[in-house]
Amino acid sequence: MEHNNKSSSHAVYNIKLHIVFVTKYRRKTLTPEVLEYLKTAFGEILDGWRCKLIEFGGEPDHAHLLVDIHPALDISVLINNLKTASARRTRNRFAEHLVKFYHAKPLFWHRAYFVGSVGGATLETIRAYVEAQGTTEHTRKSAANAKSNTKPSA
Repeated sequence: MEHNNKSSSHAVYNIKLHIVFVTKYRRKTLTPEVLEYLKTAFGEILDGWRCKLIEFGGEPDHAHLLVDIHPALDISVLINNLKTASARRTRNRFAEHLVKFYHAKPLFWHRAYFVGSVGGATLETIRAYVEAQGTTEHTRKSAANAKSNTKPSA
């Protein structure tokens, strides 16, 4: 997984989300061909939002996305757009396949979804780091790290 921080004029950020979409009624509509199409569609949609699809996978009734996002985004708006745009594209491209599952109704994704933040450190590591802020132990470690990172002058 990428751990590169990005920056804008007032922020340094590295935000990754794990998103899961489930098909309506958990119908097994996602064939390998549909999943491959969704991977491309999600990548294109995310590019338009200044985001990046890092990983994609799925099973017949759900899809997983690992996404790198920009901090100015409203996550619920992004997710609703991902679901709406991907459903519209997929229903248009695979109309004959999807009519077997949903008849003429314009259905595809269930309205619920999962989203979780993903980082390079465990929750326990972050919790311990935050708890240590302002303690004498944290101050000692910070000073030792600063001293070891300075280069001797020639």
